[in-house]
Formats: sequence, structure tokens, C-alpha cells
Amino acid sequence: MPTEEDSSVNLVILKGKGRAFCAGGDVASVVRDINEGNWRLGAKFFWTEFTLNYLMATYSKPQVSILNGIVMGGGAGASMHGRFRVATENSVFAMPETALGLFPDVGASYFLSRLPGFFGEYVGLTGARLDGTEMLACGLATHFVPSKKLSSLEEILCKIESSDPAALSAIIDAYSEKPALKAQSVYHRLDVIDKCFSRRKIEDILSSLEVESKTKADEWISATIRTLQKASPTSLKIFLRSIRQGRLQGVGQCLVREYRMVCHVMQGHFSKDFMEGCRAILLDKDKNPKWEPSKLELVSDRDVENYFTKVEDEGWEDLKLPARPASLPVSVISKL
Repeated sequence: MPTEEDSSVNLVILKGKGRAFCAGGDVASVVRDINEGNWRLGAKFFWTEFTLNYLMATYSKPQVSILNGIVMGGGAGASMHGRFRVATENSVFAMPETALGLFPDVGASYFLSRLPGFFGEYVGLTGARLDGTEMLACGLATHFVPSKKLSSLEEILCKIESSDPAALSAIIDAYSEKPALKAQSVYHRLDVIDKCFSRRKIEDILSSLEVESKTKADEWISATIRTLQKASPTSLKIFLRSIRQGRLQGVGQCLVREYRMVCHVMQGHFSKDFMEGCRAILLDKDKNPKWEPSKLELVSDRDVENYFTKVEDEGWEDLKLPARPASLPVSVISKL
């Protein structure tokens, strides 16, 4: 990223090339390194990624992320921490990590926990895909601009001679629209989501959904239950605890904690679900992961607690984030 001291730079624009903004990091290569006995290469990758996420969240120059396409996993970390997040009719957002035996990271326990009600729990636990309109409605996007207007918007943004967020917002506003949610949008189900996903334990969330399924003829509820039942039990439990802690923590604290968690996941001392999930979904593609432990009731509170402790490995250390000026705002707070 350009230096913050460079007065010739007024803002940072991030966009993808092709049909995606960013579909996420190359977790398959991380798993290959783990299988070859070198989980520390993955730790180094996540250290660099999380540090970048923190710099984006605290950067003094406004960041405009143009989310014209897929925004998943690591792509969310590269955009959600910026001040302006522009969705289009092509946007597709998801954090699908629980299906891979991982968990929504890159600061997701911070930015998902700040969505309305318990919508963040729903998005993170199920890996649900949201379109651009839903991203705008819940606050993941700050603006919705039709893709045909993006080139004109980018052209005028590149000419602006100000770093004033209000001035930038006014420019993006001029190109923005307020599209209506589709009739079947999950965002219309916030009452059910809040009722069920506010529960303290994953088992309670599932039980609550099952009760709802008996009183409402809604295929979405049944599909949500099936999705949770297919995900890694360990991943579900550690993410639920992670997002609940994230509600009470700053973005830096969330990233430091998530780094501990992801290092434990890569070490595989408590569960090897990450390796198994990547095998089943990304490598062999049989879509039939064999989770271990295989059931929610087999994952104890102590098992979950293990992921939040310091990693016991010679030379390992907690994520050390760079010092930032105290006056810098955390960009994501201003809009979510």
C-alpha cells in the first residue's frame, strides 16, 4: 500500500480482475505444506495476511473497495476493513470456512459481530451467500453501484484531490442506487435468525431451528439445518465463541486471537478437520468430509477452550501488530 505520509495519494482503490474481487486465500497450498510437516509456512502466511487486515482497518487514507464479483474468505479481509465498500449486481459475499474445517477469520469475529442482530452468526456459521443488495442492507457494503457505472466512478475518484471521507462519500452517493431486496432474500428472515442464532450453544441453535421448522413451512429453515449438520462440529463451536468474544473486542484484539486459533487449526493437535475439509471440498472433491470429532456433543467446552490458548511450540509467538497512531479511526466502525 502507498505510504500514509505521501501527500500525493488521497485514497486507495481496491478491485479485482475478472469475475471476482477475491475468492479467498490459497488454503489448499497451506494444507499441502501442513501435510508435508511444515505448518509454520501457513502461520507465516496468516501473520502477513492479518497484519495487512489491521493496516487496512487503521489506515489514514480512505480505502474504496469495488466488490464487483465474488468476495469470499480472505477477500472479505481485504475489503471489509476499508471505509468504503461498493457492491454491484454481480457481488457474491460468503465466509464458507466452517465447511472446510476452518473458521471465519481475517477479523470476521469483528466485522460480522457488528452486523444487525445475530445476522453475523448466521452468515459465519452457515457460509450463506449474500448478493450485493443484501450486503448493502446488512452493512457489509456501504454503497451499491451498478457495474456499468463503475468505470465512470473510478475515473472521477482518481481525479479527486481530497482525502475527506465526506467528499468521497458524496461522489460515490451520486453513482449509487438503493435496490430492493428480492422476495426470497434471507434478510427478510431476520426475526427467525435473531431468535435462533442468539442461542448460547450450537446445539441450542439447531434445536431452535428444528422447532421453527415444525411451525413454519419454510424450506430455508430446513436447508439451514442441513448446512449446519454438514459443517465441521469443531469449526462451528470455535467460531461461535470467537464471534461472541469479538463483539466486545477491538479489531486488533480479534486478529491476535484469531491468529492463535488458526495456528492451532494448522497444528492439528486437537482436530485435523482443516486438512480433511480441504481434501473433501478442494482436492479430491468428493464433498464427503469425515469430521473428527464427528458430532457436536463430542466437542467439549474444554476442547473449544484449547483453540484460544497460546500455542505450545518452540519459537512460536502471538501476532504482533504494528504500532498505529492513536488518533487513527478504525474504518469499519463508521459504517457497520
